[in-house]
Amino acid sequence: MATSFEFDVAIIGSGASGLYLALNLPDDLKVAVLSKGELEGGSTDSAQGGIAAVLDDKDSIESHIQDTLNAGAGLCDPDAVRFIVENGAKSIHALESFGVAFTHRTDAGKEADYHLTQEGGHSHRRVVHSADTTGKAVESTLVSRVQERANVTVFENFTAIDLVRTTRPDGKPSRCVGFYALDQEAGHVVAFRARVTVIATGGASKVYLYTSNPDTSSGDGIAMAWRAGCRVANMEFTQFHPTCLYHPRAKSFLISEAVRGEGGVLKLPDGSRFMDRFDPRAELAPRDIVARAIDHEMKLHGLECVYLDISFKPAEFVKSHFPNIYETCLQYGFDMTKSPLPVVPAAHYTCGGVMTDLAGRADIAGLYAVGEAAYTGLHGANRMASNSLLECLVMSEAAAHDIATEIGKFDGPPNIQPWDESWVRDSDEEVVVSHNWDELRRFMWDYVGIVRTNKRLERAKHRVDLLLSEIAEYYSNFRVTSDLLELRNLAVVADLIIQSAMARKESRGIHYTLDYPETDTTAPPRPTVLNPPARKRKPLAETA
Repeated sequence: MATSFEFDVAIIGSGASGLYLALNLPDDLKVAVLSKGELEGGSTDSAQGGIAAVLDDKDSIESHIQDTLNAGAGLCDPDAVRFIVENGAKSIHALESFGVAFTHRTDAGKEADYHLTQEGGHSHRRVVHSADTTGKAVESTLVSRVQERANVTVFENFTAIDLVRTTRPDGKPSRCVGFYALDQEAGHVVAFRARVTVIATGGASKVYLYTSNPDTSSGDGIAMAWRAGCRVANMEFTQFHPTCLYHPRAKSFLISEAVRGEGGVLKLPDGSRFMDRFDPRAELAPRDIVARAIDHEMKLHGLECVYLDISFKPAEFVKSHFPNIYETCLQYGFDMTKSPLPVVPAAHYTCGGVMTDLAGRADIAGLYAVGEAAYTGLHGANRMASNSLLECLVMSEAAAHDIATEIGKFDGPPNIQPWDESWVRDSDEEVVVSHNWDELRRFMWDYVGIVRTNKRLERAKHRVDLLLSEIAEYYSNFRVTSDLLELRNLAVVADLIIQSAMARKESRGIHYTLDYPETDTTAPPRPTVLNPPARKRKPLAETA
């Protein structure tokens, strides 16, 4: 039974960012890719809309940059926005070279340019897509290419636990040398030693009761980086997707923003529209405005949902543009070509995360973060639709290039102490984990959701402090399980979200509070940066 593995680069996460990074690394590097479940099935796989990039002569880099800055409500890093937008088209062409089949426009029966859609916040059609299953097309293609690489080893059903770093004599962080992970099938913990470690674990939307994300989106990488000593930023900005299908069996199924981009309108049960009362862009307003408008109407009228209607469009138009959404909705008894779809907002995207530079480097040497787990400054106070996969691709390629250049500076990783289970036992109280999981997600939804107040945040902070203490005691006495590890990480990211929300005394982007309903214009806007507490544990690796 193996107790440790050694690689040049170990990537935690198997979505678009992790796989694309692996494919951009040199073939002579020994690479590991960890997947918490099966290789396919994460957030990338469920992404419907597409990837924003300037691919049309009528569009421009400057326009895409300005749209992103506008959506970000003054908190975007202009350098990050420009870097990522300028490299967008290159990433799309690279994906096509890997075999991703994007939808093209047909003129006179011949294949012509990309078919581009327009989504909320964009002033041009610039969203390239593969029908309405872009994420699945990207993920499945990248999985196939990774499986062909002899230098890449995939570990399915492995849950990362904590990063391991060396420590200098002055106590400051020196270098990340790997991490511990639970082999779910074997039921034991192994160490992954690596010259470079990459966090590509996705976001933390599972911290909320209602989410469009898969179960794996539990903020693992953000929590691990925080515990290891990395800064995080802008965790108060959780984006709620305005339109998830409202049905008890439709778990996490979202209705793509592209439906509104192609003319879909939001209605109340009496058939009246309401978005034009909230924003002149109506249904094409950024997601934060649309989500708050829906939330307002639901609370005002005591509704369980509102309705998204595109049934006035020709049936063949709807079926050809949204084949997956159409077929899935049919399974739940809804024909979107004939009647409106019931929809509700749900937690969708984590705009904050582990702070990195534009090479993907985190605060600790040898540690990188890419994708939704990272904070680059692109999204600011609100992610613009389809900029997320764009960021994944551009930043993963940038990180891969930097790793290839810098990895020669890192010696082989030192030994890591074996995982010690001598003081723990199998749990006889699994109900504690399930109860705390449910409690956490419910109070986050009730108190730290679309609309916030000081009193709600104070209540949430009190509850999460108690949970953190309870979980820490449980963690120290029982053998780890995947459910326990996810609960531990969700409690950490919940605390980071609450702390960040309490620190921002204004409403901006997707952070809206009734106690400070206006945006603060008295000082230049700044990201909310949280500095981790001093580490108390001894290093688990030999000192570098």
